[in-house]
Amino acid sequence: MQRPNPDLLLQQLKREEALQQRGKLTIFFGACAGVGKTYAMLKAAELEQQQGRSVLIGIVETHGRQGTIHMAAPFEILPRKTSNYKDKQLFDFDLDAALSRAPDLILVDELAHTNLAGSRHAKRWQDIQELLAAGIDVYTTVNVQHLESLNDVVSQITGIRVWETVPDHVFDQADAINLVDLPPDELLRRLNQGKIYLAPQAQRASQHFFRKGNLIALRELALRRTADHVDGAMRDYREHQSIQGVWQAKERLLVCVGDDDSAPRLIRGAARLANNLKADWIAVSVEAAPTQSSKQDHTKQSNRALQLAQELGAETTKLAGQHLADLLLSYARSRNVSKIVLGRSRKTAWQRLWKSSLAAELAQRSTDIDIVVIAHDLASFEETNHTTSPSRTIAAVDTAPASRPSIHRSVSADSNHFDDLSLRRTPKTAYLWTIAACLGTTLMSASLIEVFDLVNVVMFYLITIVAISVRFGRNPAILASFLSVASFDFFFVPPRFSFSVSDGQYLITFAVMLIISLVISRLTSNLRFQAQISLYRERRTEALYKLSKALSAALSTEQIVDIAIEHLAPAFHAHIAILLSGRDEKVQDAIHSQHDGALNDYDLSVAQWVFDNQQAAGAGTNTLPSQACLYLPLRAPTRIRGVLLIRTEKSDELQLADIRQWLDSCIAQIALAVERVHYVEIAQEVMLSMETERLRNSLLSALSHDLRTPLTSIVGLASTLHAQTGLSSEKQSEISQAIHDEALRMNGLVVNLLDMARLRSGKVQLNLEWQPIEEVIGSALRSCKHSLQDLKVELKLQNPSPLIHFDAVLIERVLCNLLENAAQYGGKQIQLSTTIEEQQMVLSIDDDGRGLPAGINIFEKFSRGENESNSSGVGLGLAICESILMAHGGKIWAENRYQGDRLLGARFRFSLPIGSAPDMHELDTDSAISHPKK
Repeated sequence: MQRPNPDLLLQQLKREEALQQRGKLTIFFGACAGVGKTYAMLKAAELEQQQGRSVLIGIVETHGRQGTIHMAAPFEILPRKTSNYKDKQLFDFDLDAALSRAPDLILVDELAHTNLAGSRHAKRWQDIQELLAAGIDVYTTVNVQHLESLNDVVSQITGIRVWETVPDHVFDQADAINLVDLPPDELLRRLNQGKIYLAPQAQRASQHFFRKGNLIALRELALRRTADHVDGAMRDYREHQSIQGVWQAKERLLVCVGDDDSAPRLIRGAARLANNLKADWIAVSVEAAPTQSSKQDHTKQSNRALQLAQELGAETTKLAGQHLADLLLSYARSRNVSKIVLGRSRKTAWQRLWKSSLAAELAQRSTDIDIVVIAHDLASFEETNHTTSPSRTIAAVDTAPASRPSIHRSVSADSNHFDDLSLRRTPKTAYLWTIAACLGTTLMSASLIEVFDLVNVVMFYLITIVAISVRFGRNPAILASFLSVASFDFFFVPPRFSFSVSDGQYLITFAVMLIISLVISRLTSNLRFQAQISLYRERRTEALYKLSKALSAALSTEQIVDIAIEHLAPAFHAHIAILLSGRDEKVQDAIHSQHDGALNDYDLSVAQWVFDNQQAAGAGTNTLPSQACLYLPLRAPTRIRGVLLIRTEKSDELQLADIRQWLDSCIAQIALAVERVHYVEIAQEVMLSMETERLRNSLLSALSHDLRTPLTSIVGLASTLHAQTGLSSEKQSEISQAIHDEALRMNGLVVNLLDMARLRSGKVQLNLEWQPIEEVIGSALRSCKHSLQDLKVELKLQNPSPLIHFDAVLIERVLCNLLENAAQYGGKQIQLSTTIEEQQMVLSIDDDGRGLPAGINIFEKFSRGENESNSSGVGLGLAICESILMAHGGKIWAENRYQGDRLLGARFRFSLPIGSAPDMHELDTDSAISHPKK
């Protein structure tokens, strides 16, 4: 055991501190329904209750099983929340009630359940996340077919698609997984006895889902998934305790692939071994510093091998480093690998005398990891023995030599374009520059030979070698080393201008100088290579960040398509198209884009196949490889959202492991953005539908209540007037006045509805004139005389009052609505006052009534301060006032008036901008022009 890493220890302490404040999640996990998950959950909860913990049943689905009902009886059960959906009353888990109760432990059955429409969360697992965040421990249940990553596998096995799923990260983050298991025969017996489903359901289940083969397969999936969770917990413990040794609790293989023709054979052998051992396996390729030249075909071998490993079910990655044995052992121990699989060494007997093979080196350094060597094919060995570097072939790694064509592309610092790294064939000009640099160093040293000793001349040559290594790489640096030694001997060592040496000690100087030059060139070129690899990865990460940032701001699918094409087309020097799915699960034609990188010619049927089968097709794949485009599914967290098409002249580069991983990351971000916009659109549609439904109900309520009441009164009064002919003139006048009042009331309601429609449509033209507010106040008081006849109205107006630019008719309408509202909901007195505040004319209407109700936006359409049965009106008067004042550039608000703690009544205030009024002469002139004398 080694000393823990301080940074990792600090992160672990912070993580544990956060977990201490969070509730514990225990999942009772089973292969399918009927294995006894709910029963086991209740049994475990009973033990917790006996230990003094408060246990609450949030929701438990008994499905009519008597044993489960009996087990749930001793616990307190939370009442379920009721919801009306399509004229049906439904029941579901009440999250708010559970949070308010805050028990020590709550039981919430069926983790994958979908909540009722209108709930705070769409899925029950989201409710559980909120309970855990509140510090409440949760017991829950789930079947293996509900895990998102296994959904397709289960569907393929059983032929039945399960639509309710749980993200795997919820399952992986559980504090405990309790596997509840039953043999298939016992499960079928319980099914036939009616302990799982009722008789009709049981018969259908036994013919479809509950077949013995299905149950065996599901049981194996459940066991494997539980083992994976336990393995993850073990790895977390080893990391927390800084345990470097390998615990071989589960077999895990690591295969190292190289750049020769034997790599596919090595991958297939490792796949067979992993399959026989029922083990996970990882395929790695190591990026080492460039050594010798190699053919371009070998450049692609390791990437093809990694792609083959992915197809065979392996996890793939690339490592970077120089000390291969240390690098592989460190990575293997970090992943708890039990076996490292290598290819047979291709070193000759002579080479093995001075350097051991990688397999031997690993075996010497590792006592807890097995080393497995797979023999190469003889023909492949003989063919590659003359074309590859023996020292790198036996290491079975990707060396990425400098003489190869580029296998990487990186994003430039100021754009999203991918530029070739200098991991390419060294240009001939580099050697010319090397010769020129050595010649220049020689000339400079010759001019300073009278000043400096020969030792200092050697320093000049070493500096030149370092500069050439940094600029041009390893091979030019080696050439510079030999040229420097030769130049030093020929031009500076006596006898000068000759390669002969008068003093034998100079031979040692030459040897040391050459060795130091070669070592410096090697170290410098290695550092240069590592810096380039780091720069490449940094720029690739930066490109992905820019794409993610741009997509996060997209508000429509059209913007997403434009952003994707803008970033990916120049990055891969390709043409891009994105085909999204419609509501009918059919791929639609690409959204038209003006970008130069947009792709317009493609096969829609191939895209539909990719969408349906969720597999890549086209160029570089095994499906329809003759297609010019590569078709990739846009896989979002919940489902496939469409297909991305990419066509490039360098289609082979898209199959390179690192490029493909970067492309897959980009596709994941695009798919996530499409899904986000999709759900935003759905939410907007739902909100619009809810708002439309609310307005429709409010309008129907207004028509059925507020219009029907005056109509009924009018009809009744008119019938009385018609039927009773002997009425006195006074009685007839009284009935006629009542009919008139009810007709005016109904007319006011209709006018409010029409005015709101006109104001909301934006088609109202304001007739703005400069005028005093007192005239409109007086006109409004006269219009509301009937409503205010029993009230005392007190006026406190600003004197002198400035001229205001407003529409007198509409502002009078605002005052009338406010006065009628105060008369209806106020008391016996109304005070109307005006003040000037910050270049605003503020008019206040105070009443001495019951005040404003809490929690209601009274300026919203169809909003009523009281129940509809207690007062008339459709709730449009104040909404009309707000619309009129907004059109004038003013605002309206309301508040309660208090004296200490005593409520005095309500106060409505609205403001109008004063502006810069013209002088009276200009107003008189305008009036004369507008109204000439006759």
